[in-house]
Amino acid sequence: MKVLFICTHNRCRSILCEAIANQVEGVPGESRVEARSAGSEPAGEVHPSTLTALQRSGYSVEGLVSQSWDVHEGFAPDLIITVCDNAASEACPVWFGQGVKVHWGLADPSKLEGSPQEIEKAFAFTIMTVEERIRALQRVAELGVKGDALQRAMESIGARG
Repeated sequence: MKVLFICTHNRCRSILCEAIANQVEGVPGESRVEARSAGSEPAGEVHPSTLTALQRSGYSVEGLVSQSWDVHEGFAPDLIITVCDNAASEACPVWFGQGVKVHWGLADPSKLEGSPQEIEKAFAFTIMTVEERIRALQRVAELGVKGDALQRAMESIGARG
């Protein structure tokens, strides 16, 4: 299953989702999910706290970049997941084709103002939420669910946490 995570600036939440979806524990060599991320108005750089939080949680940050959704024109995602409210309300490019589009709202930990410990805790909570959702997505991908059933399953997953 090809998944494209979208957030307006592609510098925090969609990046977290991409990294986790491609690396979260599963059956080694048996991943049925290929994830990428993009933004409608990319910031051009990944938020430094995003990279720190991923590394702290054991994820590689190699190859993570803030980029436009236009870069993925040939990707043909089966599933497009918006993770910020702005992206959820935007019209997607026509090349997204028949991909199922759902919204998995996530609070933006990079915008939190607080102590370093509070910010670290917010990132850890977001990463934990994404990991839970990705594991559920992997189970759905293993079953080969498509169409309306995929839409319902992904909406249900996004409603958690």
